[in-house]
Amino acid sequence: MHASVTMAAASPALKHTPLYALHLEAGARFTAFAGYDMPVQYQDGIVREHLHTRAHAGLFDISHMGQISLRGDARATALESLTPADVTGLPTGRQRYALLTSDRGGIIDDIMIANLGDELILVVNAARMAAVFKHLSTALAGRCAVTALADLALLALQGPEAAAVLARLAPALAAMPFQSVARAGIDGIPCRVSRSGYTGEDGYEIAPPADKAGQLARRLLAEPEVKFIGLGARDSLRLEAGLCLYGHDIDEQTSVLAAGLGWTIAPARRPGGARAGGFPGAAALERERATGPAERRAGLLPEGRAPLRDGTKLVDEAGATVGRITSGGFGPSLNRPIAMGYLRADIARRQTPVYALLRGRRVTVAQTQLPFVPHRYHRN
Repeated sequence: MHASVTMAAASPALKHTPLYALHLEAGARFTAFAGYDMPVQYQDGIVREHLHTRAHAGLFDISHMGQISLRGDARATALESLTPADVTGLPTGRQRYALLTSDRGGIIDDIMIANLGDELILVVNAARMAAVFKHLSTALAGRCAVTALADLALLALQGPEAAAVLARLAPALAAMPFQSVARAGIDGIPCRVSRSGYTGEDGYEIAPPADKAGQLARRLLAEPEVKFIGLGARDSLRLEAGLCLYGHDIDEQTSVLAAGLGWTIAPARRPGGARAGGFPGAAALERERATGPAERRAGLLPEGRAPLRDGTKLVDEAGATVGRITSGGFGPSLNRPIAMGYLRADIARRQTPVYALLRGRRVTVAQTQLPFVPHRYHRN
């Protein structure tokens, strides 16, 4: 659910999250990201921050992401008209990953949908917030109230020791199942808390009032297991976990099925289901399911030590183009380069080696199953 990181100088035109002053205090190095001046790394550097999150608990500022409330009696059925997810069957206190689809079966955005009983909360990608808010406001007009929650921050506490940290501040949160959501107080601060994240690790996403975000972050950072982690390590963590990056691995031109995200089409929304179809792209995706997608997302292991970056061309033995890299970098947990990309379906099905064109030379690239690092979500 998160866009890639590129280094850039700070600009006065960039927005700041409520934790900006705290990032400065912590010695962050910043990058321009989705219109915000965001911390890409701190003094330990990306690799150490990545490994700290895998071993302990990392605190990420993701307040740049969009948060949207849907209210009204018809909110669930209204939202179902825009997504293949099962929204009306989502129990109170639960959330799920979902896609907003286009008429062609592409992906407008990948989002989280949380049911708090009296409202649905959507967390959307920062770079897509304006487009998604307009899309929802237009499509759902007269059916439910669509409100941007600009007065909330969003923090992610991720890693195998995250639950132990929160247990000291709000004991009930340690028992939350994966993908559950609740309103809870943390150190006296009212928050929305979900047991979720985008690193492949156990953890939580916490939405406090924006004016209390600094106080909460300082309290969490006071725990010995917790360190601030920047967007650089967040990107390498999600890549190791085989999770898609909007604007790279998925976008409006990417088929839900080619991306390997067909599982987000709930059984109830498939042909023969209780509420089959009724979402944008339903017919297009069923036609594609019958024939199979023309290309498929794959995990890729480049030979050698040089990372392969987004846009790198993939060719077969004869030199014909068969695919492209959409996310690539160094995987600190594996101590080697890793990548994801799209391959022509017949090549992907055979699991045959392909070759990347890197600075005029061919690099052998092996296909592998995703994720690169097994997920360690909390399962009750």
